[in-house]
Amino acid sequence: MRKLTFILVALLAFGHLSAQDEKVVKIEFEGLKRTKEAFLKRLIKTKEGAAYDSLLVVKDVERLNRLTGIAKAIATIAEQNGETIVKYTIDENFTIIPGPRISTASDGSFAYQLSLFEFNFLGNGQLLGASFQRNVFNSFSAFWEHPFLFSDKVGFGLNYQNITREEPVFFDDGEKDYRFNSRMIEGKFLFNFDFNNEVELGVVLVDEAYTFEGDDIIPGRPVNLNADKLFYRANYRYVDIDIDYQYFDGFQSEFTGQYIQFQNGNEAGEDFLNDFLSLRNDFIYYKKLGDKGNWANRLRLAAAIGNEDSPFAPFTLDNQLNIRGVGNVVDRGTAAIVLNTEYRHTLYEKGWFVLQSNAFVDLGSWRNPGEDFSQLFDGTSTRLYPGLGIRFIHKKIFNAVFRLDYGIGVGNDTTNGIVFGIGQYF
Repeated sequence: MRKLTFILVALLAFGHLSAQDEKVVKIEFEGLKRTKEAFLKRLIKTKEGAAYDSLLVVKDVERLNRLTGIAKAIATIAEQNGETIVKYTIDENFTIIPGPRISTASDGSFAYQLSLFEFNFLGNGQLLGASFQRNVFNSFSAFWEHPFLFSDKVGFGLNYQNITREEPVFFDDGEKDYRFNSRMIEGKFLFNFDFNNEVELGVVLVDEAYTFEGDDIIPGRPVNLNADKLFYRANYRYVDIDIDYQYFDGFQSEFTGQYIQFQNGNEAGEDFLNDFLSLRNDFIYYKKLGDKGNWANRLRLAAAIGNEDSPFAPFTLDNQLNIRGVGNVVDRGTAAIVLNTEYRHTLYEKGWFVLQSNAFVDLGSWRNPGEDFSQLFDGTSTRLYPGLGIRFIHKKIFNAVFRLDYGIGVGNDTTNGIVFGIGQYF
C-alpha cells in the first residue's frame, strides 16, 4: 500500500515537473465532521505559502492515517493559475468506544471488564476514558491524554488506577494466592520529535499491597506486604507503519524502561519488594500479502534487574498479554522472551464490515525468580500455543475489532482456552 501511495502522488505531481518551485496557495480538508480542521493543519508538514513537496504530502497522509479519529485519508493535487492546491479527503472514525471483556478469574469465577473511551475528544486527538473491572474483586481506572496539548510535538497525560485482584505468587514450596491492590496515579509528557519517533516520560506514585488469602499460613511467608513506590518511566517508539483500514504494513519498535524505587512499607515489604529496573522491548513487523492477507509478528524481550529472587516478579503469563489460551495470570517471571506470529485473512468485506480469519502461534519462555537467564532457553518454562481465531471489524469505528481466539497448549500439563477481546492482539 505504501508503494501504491507513492506512485499515486508521483503521478499527480507528474504534469508539472517544476512543482518543487511552486507555492502551495491553499490546503483543503474534505469530509471532516468531528475532527477540527485547525488541528489537522497544525499537524501536517505541508503549509500554505511553502514550496510544494510531493514526498511531504505522502508523509502527511501516512501521519493522518495514524490518528485515532481518521479511518482513511487521501490527498489530491490540483493546479489553479499555475499555483498548487492540496486537498486531503478524510473518512473519519467513530471514536466513542465501549470495551467489554470477559474471562475466567484465578478462582474460577466469572470475570469481566467494562470500559468507555473517547479517542478524539473535542476533535483534536485527546483520549478520555474510564473502566470498571470485576476479577474476584472490584477495580476501576480513569485516563486523560492530550498528545498535542502544548504544540504539535509536546503533549501531556494523566491516569489513575485502583486495581484489586487475586493473584498467584510462586514460592519455592508452591503457589500461594494473595489479594493484590495497587493504587496509582501517573503524570507523563509526550514528545513527537518527528514523524517516526515518539517518547513518553512519566512519574508514577503507587501504593501497593499484598494480603494472603486463606488459612494455611506458612512460617516465613508474608501475610501482609505493603509499600509505597515511585516509578520513573520512559517509553520510546519508532513507528513506520502504513495503515489501510484493517491492513498494516511496516515496522514498529517500542521500548519501555522503568525504575521502581521503594519508598516505605512494612518490614515484610522491605524483605520482598525491592527497588529494581524493568526493561521491555516489543519489535512488531507487519506485511501485507496479496489483496486480502496480512502477516503480523511481535517479538517481546523483557528483563528485570534488582529483584531476581523476589517471588513478586513483574512479568506475568496471561491470556490477554502474551500467550492466548494459557489462562489469566498463571505464572510470573523476572525475564521473558515471547514471539507471537499470526496470519490474518479477509474472508468477507462489504461497506463498513469486515470478517477476518486468524491463524496464530504464540511461543514464550520465562525466567522464574531465583533462576539464571539460561532458563529462558533450556525449555523448562517454555509455552507453545497455536490456535485459530475470528475477527469482526467495523472499518469506521476506531479499534472496533472484536476478536475471538482459541489457543491449544502443546506439551504436558497444558490448557486450552478461549480469549475474547477488543482490538487486534497486537
